[in-house]
Amino acid sequence: MNIVSIKYGSESIRSEIRNAVVDFSEMTAGIVAIESDVIRNGKPLVGYGFTSNGRYAATGIVKDRLVPRLMKAPEESLLSPDGNNFDPFKAWEIMMRNEKPGGHGERSVAVGSIDMALWDLVAKIEDLPLYQVLANRYRGGQVSRRVYVYAAGGYYYPGKDLESLKDEIKGYLDSGYETVKIKIGGATLEEDRKRIEAVVELTGDPGRLAVDANGRFTVLEAIRWGKALAPYGLKWYEEPIDPVDYAGHAEIAQMYDGPLATGENLFSTIDTRNLIRHGGLRADRDYLQMDPALSYGLVEYTRTLEMLSEHGWSRQRCIPHGGHQFALHIAAGLGIGGNESYPGVFGAFGGFGDDVQPESGYIEMPDAPGIGIETKSNLFEILQKL
Repeated sequence: MNIVSIKYGSESIRSEIRNAVVDFSEMTAGIVAIESDVIRNGKPLVGYGFTSNGRYAATGIVKDRLVPRLMKAPEESLLSPDGNNFDPFKAWEIMMRNEKPGGHGERSVAVGSIDMALWDLVAKIEDLPLYQVLANRYRGGQVSRRVYVYAAGGYYYPGKDLESLKDEIKGYLDSGYETVKIKIGGATLEEDRKRIEAVVELTGDPGRLAVDANGRFTVLEAIRWGKALAPYGLKWYEEPIDPVDYAGHAEIAQMYDGPLATGENLFSTIDTRNLIRHGGLRADRDYLQMDPALSYGLVEYTRTLEMLSEHGWSRQRCIPHGGHQFALHIAAGLGIGGNESYPGVFGAFGGFGDDVQPESGYIEMPDAPGIGIETKSNLFEILQKL
């Protein structure tokens, strides 16, 4: 059993949308295909991976460091102890050889894309959905077949007014989502309060609306906005300040009694541990959003979940960023709290399989082997080009 080739590339996910910090006019995603010599139905099995939205394709790191290390590795060094499958943990160690500690930026994104493709391949070799592979390994086969999802949208568009925002959110609610999220901080507080109130009018419950500042504010600004947001009783107040300002998060947590959410821009277990140690977050109400595709993959994510358990955090408080099929399988297989969804943005890289639709805010997991990328036709068409 061997890896025949690892193909990689970059795909545009250009959009006119913006949050409070970033516009997506030049955004790209990295894509990966790992071809094995395992033949099924007359064709070699291929594992597919990609980078999550919000970080650019890291093809240079994939090309210059990660792929050469994997392709030079002895065949047995990539296999499980019984030799019947690939071992993503061993592959992870090979990819990270000669890499210094720290520096968890684009490197973690590059590793995460290959890690996703490896897990997709591993599950296809077992002829099981990835969530079942994970449940068998880590939870005695117990699967959470229904996964909580929320619709992330509410970006700032050129010329987008309140009525356009309401039409967007109504579309999410009508399609089966119960909870929605919109951006804040890209307009004045007065303007964003009007946007919040317009959405709450549609949901009928402020607890069904989360807001996301994408790290836009200073600590003082975040506290000021938090005081204005607190009376609404929102689902959560997300990433109010720079994600690695742990002391700043602790200040905000002291002033804002409602749920906070952060973590999507932390890319390693040790960074998350520092957030838990020093960020003042509360395990009874706050949410952690680390994205496995951006943070060294599922291999590292299992270490993060173990660390969180040691610090008294339930994995139910974890709802990853990204809105991709990989995190959806992790939610079902490892029993974490749910998953983000992007039903209206990021083109082929947003949303799930073609036949997967939420009902009352939950998704019933499909049975396709691997991650199921083949069931998402527009994304599969892009990845097949590799």
